[in-house]
Amino acid sequence: MNPEKDFAPLTPNIVRALNDKLYEKRKVAALEIEKLVREFVAQNNTVQIKHVIQTLSQEFALSQHPHSRKGGLIGLAACSIALGKDSGLYLKELIEPVLTCFNDADSRLRYYACEALYNIVKVARGAVLPHFNVLFDGLSKLAADPDPNVKSGSELLDRLLKDIVTESNKFDLVGFIPLLRERIYSNNQYARQFIISWILVLESVPDINLLDYLPEILDGLFQILGDNGKEIRKMCEVVLGEFLKEIKKNPSSVKFAEMANILVIHCQTTDDLIQLTAMCWMREFIQLAGRVMLPYSSGILTAVLPCLAYDDRKKSIKEVANVCNQSLMKLVTPEDDEPDELKPVAQRQVEPNPDDSLAKQEGTASGGPDGSRDASFSSSSSVFVPAGTERAPVTLHLDGIVQVLNCHLSDMAIGMMTRIAVLKWLYHLYIKTPRKMFRHTDSLFPILLQTLSDESDEVILKDLEVLAEIASSPAGQTDDPGPLDGPDLRVSHSELQVPTPGRANLLNTPGTKGLECSPSTPTMNSYFYKFMINLLKRFSSERKLLEARGAFIIRQLCLLLNAENIFHSMADILLREEDLKFASTMVHTLNTILLTSTELFQLRNQLKDLKTLNYRHAYDLIQKFGDLEVTVDFLTEVDKLVQLIECPIFTYLRLQLLDVKNNPYLIKALYGLLMLLPQSSAFQLLSHRLQCVPNPELLQTEDSPQAAPKSQKADSPSIDYAELLQHFEKVQKKHLEVRHQRSGRGDHLDRRVVL
Repeated sequence: MNPEKDFAPLTPNIVRALNDKLYEKRKVAALEIEKLVREFVAQNNTVQIKHVIQTLSQEFALSQHPHSRKGGLIGLAACSIALGKDSGLYLKELIEPVLTCFNDADSRLRYYACEALYNIVKVARGAVLPHFNVLFDGLSKLAADPDPNVKSGSELLDRLLKDIVTESNKFDLVGFIPLLRERIYSNNQYARQFIISWILVLESVPDINLLDYLPEILDGLFQILGDNGKEIRKMCEVVLGEFLKEIKKNPSSVKFAEMANILVIHCQTTDDLIQLTAMCWMREFIQLAGRVMLPYSSGILTAVLPCLAYDDRKKSIKEVANVCNQSLMKLVTPEDDEPDELKPVAQRQVEPNPDDSLAKQEGTASGGPDGSRDASFSSSSSVFVPAGTERAPVTLHLDGIVQVLNCHLSDMAIGMMTRIAVLKWLYHLYIKTPRKMFRHTDSLFPILLQTLSDESDEVILKDLEVLAEIASSPAGQTDDPGPLDGPDLRVSHSELQVPTPGRANLLNTPGTKGLECSPSTPTMNSYFYKFMINLLKRFSSERKLLEARGAFIIRQLCLLLNAENIFHSMADILLREEDLKFASTMVHTLNTILLTSTELFQLRNQLKDLKTLNYRHAYDLIQKFGDLEVTVDFLTEVDKLVQLIECPIFTYLRLQLLDVKNNPYLIKALYGLLMLLPQSSAFQLLSHRLQCVPNPELLQTEDSPQAAPKSQKADSPSIDYAELLQHFEKVQKKHLEVRHQRSGRGDHLDRRVVL
C-alpha cells in the first residue's frame, strides 16, 4: 500500500494501525473509525460516510496485502456499528467486500469476514433481507468450509440470519426459490445439511407458503435423501414428512401434476429409502388428487408394477406399491370410454401433458459435471402461480398405458405377481373402456396367446380371463374379424353356425350383440373365432403346451365362455386341419374333456337330451371301420373306449341297455366294437357287459304291444320272474368263470376310471 496516498478522512494513525499485523492494533483503529463515523452521522454528512466505506472497501478489504484485508473487514464492521439503524442505507457497500473475502485462501481471513458480516447483519437486522440471496449464497459456501473455526463462525452467522427471517414478514420467497433450487443439488454433505436446515426454518414460518414452490425443490430433496450421512437422511425425512402432512391438510392448493413425474423417477431408484418414500408420496397423491393423476398413469405403472414382484426383503415397498396400483385402477371408469372428440374443448385444453413434465424433470436430473443443477429455469414458468382449487376432468390416454403393460407382459424376466397385475389391468381396461381398448387388441393378441405358455397357473388363469373378455365383448363385434393366420385355417366367420336360441343355455341371438356383457354372457364377437384358430395353432406348434396345459386351458375357457360354442368352433376348424395326427390328438383331448370334466357337466346334459340318431350314427361309423387298416393305435383307442364305457360317467348309457326296444343301435354299436376287438381283456369286459343285456321278451308288460294273447289267463303275471332270474344266474356264472380265468393269467389291461 502506498504510504503517501491520501486516505482522508482516515488519519495516518488509523491507516497505519489497520495495516498492522497485530489484531489489537487493528481493533484500536476500528474504534477510531467508529468514533469518526458517528460524528459524520451526527452531522448528517453522507458524503464522508460513503467515502470512508469506499476507502475501507477498495483500499483495505480488497487489498492484495492480507493484513490490510483484515483491517478493512474490522473497519467495515465498525462503520456498521456506528451507523446503527442507518446502516441499511449503505448495506450494499458494506456487504459486498466482506462476501468477497469469503473466497479468500487464508482461513483466518475467512473467519474475520464471518465476524465482520455477523456484526453488520446484527446491526441491520431486517434491513438485510433485500440482500438475503447473496448472504445465503455466501453462507452455503462457508457451510462446506474445511476449517472448523470458519465453519463455526458461519454457523453463528447462519443462526442470526434465520432468526431475522423467522421474525420478519418481508421475506422474498419468490426471489429466493431459484437460488434454493440451484443450491439444493450440491453433493457436499455440509452444504446439504445447510440447505435442509433452511427449508425446515422456512417451512415453520406461518407467513411463508413454501408448499406452492415444492415442485421446484422436491427432486433435490429426494436426491439429498440418498446421502451417505445418516443425520442428513434423517433431517431430509423430517422435511419430506412435514411437507406431506401439509399436503394432506391442504390438497386443493397442491400442484400434484407438476410433481407426479418427479415421484415416478424416484420410485424407480435402487435406494430403498428413496423408493419407499417416493412410493408413499405416490400413494397419497393418487388418493388425494384422484383423476388428476390419470395422465401420468403410464409412468406410474412403469414405476409401480416391478415393485409388486419384490420379495420379503422389500416387503414395505411392495405393500405400498400394491396400494398405489389398486388406487390407480379404481380411477378408471366407464366414462373414460367416451371418445375424446365428444368432450368439451375447454376440458381437453387444461389437461397436463405428462411427457412435457417428464422431459423437464429429466433435464433437471442430469445436472452439471459437479452434480449441481442448472439454475437457468424459465422465469415465466407457472411454478410461482398458486394451484387452483377447481380442476377440470381429464382424459385417460390408453396408448401409453397399453404400451407399458405390453412391455411388462413381454418381459419373460418379470416376476409372477407383476405379470398377474398387468393382466388384471388389461382385464379392467377391457371391462371399463372396451371401445378404446379394442383399438389395441391386434397388438396385444400375440403376447396374450404367448402368455398361455407361462409356468404359473395363476398367470394363465388371468390371461384366459382377458382373452375371454376380448372374445365375448360386444365392443369387439365388427363386420370383418380380421385376417386369420395360416393358409390351412382360413375359414369364413360366417361358416361358424351359432346354435339356435331354442335350446337351453345356448348362445344369444345376434340381436343381443349391443347389450352390455361380461365373459359370463355367452356371446360371440369377431375375435372369438380368431382366438379359437390361434389357440389351436399354438397347440399345434407347441405340443408340450397341449400335453401339459391343453385340457386345463380348454376347461377354464368353458367356464369363461360358452362351452358349446367353443366345441362347435374347434370342431369346425379341425375339419380343415391338414395335420391329421394333430387333429386326432386334439379330438381325443376334446372328447376326454367333454366326457370327464366337471366344467362340461351342463353340456353333457344337453347332449343327453338331444333327440337325435346318435346311436345310429355310431353304428354306421363302426361299419366304416371295417374298410380301415386295423393298427395297434386303432385297437388301443377302441380299448380305451371300452374302459370309458365302464366309467361312472357312462352309467346312464349302461342303464339304456335295459331298454332294448328303444336302443337297438346302441346294442348293435357295442357289438360292433366287440367284433373289432381281438380276444383280449377288453373283449372279455365288453362281452360280459353285453351278456347282461336282458332278453326283450322277458321285459314285456301287459300294456306292451307285444303282450301275451288275450286267451292267456287275466290273473297270470305278464313277466316270468323265474325265467328272468334264471337268465341272470346264468350270466353271473359266466362272469365268475371269466374272473377266474383272469386271475390265472393276469390282466394286462390298464383300467383307468376317470371321474
